[in-house]
Order: sequence, then structure tokens, then C-alpha cells
Amino acid sequence: MTKLLLPRNFRDIDWLESKLKNQPEKAWQRLGNARALNLFHEMSQRVPAYKDFLKKNGVNPATIRTVRDFRKLPAVDKDNYLRVYPRKDLVWDGKFKQKSWTISTTSGSTGKPYYFPRQSTQDWQYAKLAELYLRANFHIHERSTLYIVAFPMGAWIGGLYTYEALKLLNSDGEYALSIITPGINKLEILEAVRQLGKDFDQIIIGSYAPFLKDILDDGESAGIKWSDYNLGFIFSAEGFSEIFRDYVFRKTGIKDIYRGTLNHYGTVDLGTMAHETPLAIKLRRDALLDQKLYGELFSHPSKLPTLTQYNPALYYFEEQDSHIYCSAFSGIPLVRYDLKDNGGVVGYDRLKKKLLAQGYDMEKEAAAAGIGDTLWRLPFVYVYERADFSVSYYAFLIYAEMVRRPLQAKSLEKLVTGKFSMRVYYDDDGQQKFEVNVELKAGVKEDPALAKKIQKTIAESLIEQSSEYRETYKLYGRKIFPEIIMWPYEHHHHFKPGGKQKWVTK
Repeated sequence: MTKLLLPRNFRDIDWLESKLKNQPEKAWQRLGNARALNLFHEMSQRVPAYKDFLKKNGVNPATIRTVRDFRKLPAVDKDNYLRVYPRKDLVWDGKFKQKSWTISTTSGSTGKPYYFPRQSTQDWQYAKLAELYLRANFHIHERSTLYIVAFPMGAWIGGLYTYEALKLLNSDGEYALSIITPGINKLEILEAVRQLGKDFDQIIIGSYAPFLKDILDDGESAGIKWSDYNLGFIFSAEGFSEIFRDYVFRKTGIKDIYRGTLNHYGTVDLGTMAHETPLAIKLRRDALLDQKLYGELFSHPSKLPTLTQYNPALYYFEEQDSHIYCSAFSGIPLVRYDLKDNGGVVGYDRLKKKLLAQGYDMEKEAAAAGIGDTLWRLPFVYVYERADFSVSYYAFLIYAEMVRRPLQAKSLEKLVTGKFSMRVYYDDDGQQKFEVNVELKAGVKEDPALAKKIQKTIAESLIEQSSEYRETYKLYGRKIFPEIIMWPYEHHHHFKPGGKQKWVTK
């Protein structure tokens, strides 16, 4: 089993930080290639389900010798692999009930929930990732820190996985890092800030982005002056716009736009696979100001993905036809696992070269922005919002991000929370309708004038963002504008507190 673990020196944070800053990307890629091939061969011998899967697909493991061979392997996913075989056959040596696990479940937002087991090796792996970014972004080795875990603390992965990683960081006693776990209880979160916030050099809040917006707004209404505290924020579960990041900065007075917030790319299936770095955030923000830069970075002209960096020695990403696959040693080990995410993978050196051809030196830009000390020579993976979070309207797709963006406009931020649920349906006359259910802020009342304002803001944004919507608008005019239904704050029908927001109602 020792082959499956990373080298011991990965536990040495000083060594690891030095390697990330100085070791060329090619060295990380070579290590990732070797581990991916090793993972495949270990699985082909020791995981009963994968052994059978390969046999059914006519794959002889002995013929898989190179990365090129590896990339021709059939992909696995929930439907062709995880739900086909019993859980005991999916784990190492077919030993499920003989081992100890922490088990998390998917939210079920895109189908029937699935239960994923993990062992302490995954908790340790995330702990090292978290240690790296907590030092680089938030200087936890220099500051006393209160980490408020505001992710759900139930059977979902976010809260407990974060707590376990932070506990592992504390086990060596090197950091003045304290943890409190109110989960999604907003009153307890706000009370923790009031009672404990001034006892620490900084507070970090880990939360889903829509829930954090509620925390900030409710806290302000309750008399909390967020700028009185030294704050940082860590997000997970979904992407968000730079408008939202700007909103957080305005509300809280964070001074460093590149280090003050960080979003993860993770799944229950594999854990935290990648995360934003200061460089990734700068590239994303600069791309919004420069169409050529945007075109070099991202494949879709109007959808803004989450841009992260990853270590191929831990998670081995591939991209084929804008689909993302990942291979990793995990509770259920997975090779070429189809994440059902759309996006892309690009190497650090390749991206640097592409951007230089456009006159953009990303390392010089980072140095000028004061984040030159955070550069890691690791590849990037970017991911768009899933097609599951879209509706089909007049034969084209409207993604949740396209509606989320206008609802975060400054003109609406005092009136709506930014949360919504959208659907497309047919009325009694067979006419297709696009409905957006919008959550009002606490104390804001339903008003026809406000509904028109929301409708106009969303429609104008869709006309700007989507060429399909724009052309359809030329044909049908206001007939295709969204129907706006306003709901009181935290109404149980669409906006019940707790868990992830369901952006789409099918």
C-alpha cells in the first residue's frame, strides 16, 4: 500500500512550498504521469469492479505502458461504473466492511444521491492543500486565526471535510488556529463573530457563496460592522462572478483583492481537487477587461468559468472535447473519471507562452500586483457551470450564471439576495415561458415596479451575454422576457435555509 501514498517529504511544508515555487512544471507533470499509470495498474489488479470493467471493455492492462496508452482508456462515471457494481467491489481489494470510513453523500441536486467513503489519507491530503493556501493567502503561520466552518455539517462533505483537515493541521501544534463549527446556523455564525472576533488577528469564514451573502447582509442588519474585523473567505461547491467578489470586498473592507477570497474546485467523489490562487484570480479579473486575453484563457465567449491551479501529483486532470476527467487515489479509487464538468486544462508554461504572444506577461503582472511570492508553477484547470444548471428556451440554453450575474447588479443589491430558481414551462396556449423566482431581502416587499426593474435588468443582461437570446429578441421582442415571481426572504418553497440553492427547477 505504500506505493499509493505520496513521498514523505510532501509532509514537510517548507520543502513543499520551495518546490512549488521553484520546481519546473515538467517535473510535476512527470510525477503525475507516473502516479496515474501506477494507479491504473494497481486498480486493474486490486479493485474487483475495475478489473471486470476492463475485461468487459476489452482492455488488457499489460498493454497500458505510456501516458498515451492511458489516455485511450474508457472513462468511468456513475452510470457505467459506480452504480453498476456493489460498493465492496469498488474499493481496494474488495474490502469495504473490513475498513473504517468517513462517508459523505452527494446533494442529489442532479439525480439520486450517491454515498462516497473516504479514509484518513484523503483527509491528510486535503490538510496539506489547505495548509499551503492558508499560509500563502492568509499567513496562518504569522497570525492567530479563527476559522468559522459555515459549510453544512451533515452528511455532505463540505463541513466535516474542512473540520477534519483543520484538525490535522492543528495536530502538530505549529499554528495558532482555532475552529468553530456553527455550520449553516446564521445566528451562531454572527454571534461567534461578535463574541470571538476581536480575540484573533483574523477570521476566516468557509461558506457557500450564496449563503455568505446572507451572512454579510444579515450581519450588517444586526449591527455588525464587518470592516472592524480582519476577514478572509473560502468558498466551495459552485462558481461565482467577479461582481460577487467585489460585493464581498465592499461589504467587508478586505484590502487584498487577490488573497482575501479563494474558491475550491471539488466534488464529493474525489474531494478538493484544485483551488483558486492569487495568480488565477488576477488572470480571471484581467480577462474580463481584455477580450483577447479572455479568448486565450477560456473557450466559451460569454460564460465565465472558475479558474484554479492543481497539483498533478495529487489529481491527474485530462481534457477531451471540453470534458474534464480526473484520476486519483481515493476511498473509491478512480481512473479517467468523467466529472460531467465542461471546461479545460492548460499547463502553466503553455499558458505563459500563449499570453506573452498577446503582450501579457503573467509573472510580471503578478509581481506588479504584489503577489509574485505566491506563484506556483502548476497547471490550470477551469470549469464552467454544469449543463444541469441550465434551462432550454427557444432551443438554446440559459445558464444559471447568466441570471445570477444581473441579479448581483449594484442597482438591485439592497433589494434582492441574489438567489433565484428558474424554469421553462408551457402555458395553456402551448406558449413557452421563462420563469425566474427571485428571493427578496428581509423586509423588502413585493412590488410590481420592482418586478419590472428585475425583469429589465435580467433581459438586458441576457441580450448582451447571449447571441441566441439577442437574435430571438429581435424576432419576438419582449415576449421572451422572463416572468418574475418575487418571494419573501427564506420562503420555504424556493429558498428554504440550509444546503445548496437549487438554481434550476425542472
